[in-house]
Amino acid sequence: MNFTEILIQKFDVAESEIDRAVQFQSSYGGKIENILSNLGIVDGEVICQALAESLLLTYVPQDGVNALYDRFTGQSIAQDKFLKERNWYLLGKGNADSDVEPANDLGPDFYVTFNPTNLEAVEYLDYQGKAFELLVCSEGTWRELTGRLSADTGIELAMDDFSDLEVERLKELASEAPVVNLVNSLISKSLQLGASDLHIEPSGNIFKARARVDGVLRDIEFIPSAMSLAVISRIKILSAMDIAEKRRPQDGKISMKISGFDLDIRVSALPLNSGESIVMRFLLKESVRYELSTLGISEDIHQWIDEDLTKSSGVILLTGPTGSGKTTSLYSFLNKLNNDKVKIITLEDPVEYQLDGVNQIQVKPDIGFDFAAGLKSILRQDPDILMLGEIRDAESAKIAMQSALTGHLVFSTVHTNDAPSAYTRLIDLGVEEFLLNAALVSIVAQRLVRKVCPDCGETPSNADELVSKYKLTEYAKQFGVENINLKKGVGCKSCAYTGYQGRVAILEYLRIDDDVRAMPKDADFLLKAAKHMQSKGVRDLYEEGVFKAIKGVTTIDEVIRVAG
Repeated sequence: MNFTEILIQKFDVAESEIDRAVQFQSSYGGKIENILSNLGIVDGEVICQALAESLLLTYVPQDGVNALYDRFTGQSIAQDKFLKERNWYLLGKGNADSDVEPANDLGPDFYVTFNPTNLEAVEYLDYQGKAFELLVCSEGTWRELTGRLSADTGIELAMDDFSDLEVERLKELASEAPVVNLVNSLISKSLQLGASDLHIEPSGNIFKARARVDGVLRDIEFIPSAMSLAVISRIKILSAMDIAEKRRPQDGKISMKISGFDLDIRVSALPLNSGESIVMRFLLKESVRYELSTLGISEDIHQWIDEDLTKSSGVILLTGPTGSGKTTSLYSFLNKLNNDKVKIITLEDPVEYQLDGVNQIQVKPDIGFDFAAGLKSILRQDPDILMLGEIRDAESAKIAMQSALTGHLVFSTVHTNDAPSAYTRLIDLGVEEFLLNAALVSIVAQRLVRKVCPDCGETPSNADELVSKYKLTEYAKQFGVENINLKKGVGCKSCAYTGYQGRVAILEYLRIDDDVRAMPKDADFLLKAAKHMQSKGVRDLYEEGVFKAIKGVTTIDEVIRVAG
């Protein structure tokens, strides 16, 4: 069978999708496998597997890297420049199907590539009369394997200081086509996966690129150490960082257009013992809808929050770790209240997304314009609603509480594990208990759990075991749910074979009522607040996760991972 027939018959690729790729090829040219990958029709690993089968070659899966590395490491093979430029890497001499290696002067040469259809490389070896065996793998697997095997360390530069000549050489390397294409590919691949962040960090003698998709990091590329410095320099140049500085952390920003959308990328560079770690956070403005309905909030909690948003004054706090969706929730609250009759001012670090009709301010701590100083200034602007990105110190906390007492509705965040802990955290910062009792309206703890893929979700085979193990019958009775509907994604193309697609918020809601105000804020407060919430029928984070799991929205495993 040829390549496309294998895709259709063995990998269930729709014939209509193959036809679409062929039409594209007839109009614009190019290799069919590249077109299928670029259009997002077929995963790169599947393409390589089908190519290898169609050419009767050996396919190396990603989990086969260690075995191949162990087999060929230590042979110190000199690479042919012509072949290396065509991404054919000489592994050495040895039997790929055996742990026994022949003598160095016996047996064929073994090459590995993600481009087995390169006729120039085939003809070059044929002309030299060399016997060779070709192994096929994906580009990411190729980078990982060759990066680990390569003795080429790239340009030798001092770890701490670069001379002017070395800086210029770095700039040249960062502008060369292979580096530019690789950086663009990493960003494009991350966005196609729906990633929120891209991490590039050293891992042994290679660099690993990982995308955070639905809150979970996923390997997407391996960068040989020979290219790592140039790749990092390319990103630093784009984000207006100092490429010669490797001793101190740096922050930068990249603004670009992709497929007609405006994209902001926040870039952070952090020096490590083994190199630099780069984290790029993607802010695709058009991709976020700031509506409470999109957060997946349970109906009862949604109703309580709606009641809080009708208040004309008071403080509503969100709490949770970084990446738990607090900013999206705050923007959703502001968007619901945003109209021509009110003035809304936000103080953020950084301003992640621009909201029409809202006055948003970026704090600049390096010039003394921090949250506390900014709060004092914006109160003179006669706002109705304030949003403080984060309460970090006693001064900003007190100003926020006092602003609520003078007729402002204030939203902010703190970093605590659950809702009651936010109360004690603010007291630890030095805010008087009476001020908190008077100003706080509610505290909402938030996490994000991955949703079961709607295309491949089905009842798990061990559903009865899960119901018994986690006492789901008792929880269902407590929540008033008649039928337990556990779901688990088996993996499909829609969810990149993870079983999950998208995320949903789980919330723990604590309303500051008279009972909470009357509780002594001592060592027993957290326990008493938890019992109070239970008496009011309020679910904690774990219970809210279980509630969504028995309704088939997420899985028990995901709830335990996030809130267990």
